[in-house]
Amino acid sequence: MSAELTEQVMETIKSACQKLTGYLRRQFQAEVAEQYCDGIPRRAEMVFGWGRDAVRLGLHERRTGIRCVDDYSSRGRHKTEDKFPELTAEIQALVEPHSQADPKFQTPLAYTRMTAKAVHQQLTAKASPTSCAVPPERTLHDILNRLGYRLRRVRKTKPQKNSRDRRDLRKSSAGSYAGRG
Repeated sequence: MSAELTEQVMETIKSACQKLTGYLRRQFQAEVAEQYCDGIPRRAEMVFGWGRDAVRLGLHERRTGIRCVDDYSSRGRHKTEDKFPELTAEIQALVEPHSQADPKFQTPLAYTRMTAKAVHQQLTAKASPTSCAVPPERTLHDILNRLGYRLRRVRKTKPQKNSRDRRDLRKSSAGSYAGRG
């Protein structure tokens, strides 16, 4: 190392680095690596605990003057609908005839009686060998939710609890039992 660092100075440098993000962090790491580690990324990794690839990239950015763009949006797993837009159209064509709007119009959701399992079975039956693979049921369930469809069971009619007819029926049957006795 070109200059001796005390523990306090190293902690200050590490703290300052943690407060920065993106290219500003790489720029700071490159400056510190040039000043204290002779511009060697592996030494900066050992001394400060930084990733040597980030330090190396920061040194290249500093040397060339060209800032690398961080492409965060392309990272991670993308939604199935984004990968296969034709799948969304097929799902909507299957589910739309079996769905209805919210009866009270309180939400923009469409309620459907078609389950993800039924959608999966119909897509599998329709699938040709050249088309994309049919996603699993759980993925189809998530896709249906993202498209605004909610599964709702058909409500069965419930008998009214205290209707007059039933009370009259009870009174008449109670009277017939009393006369037998």
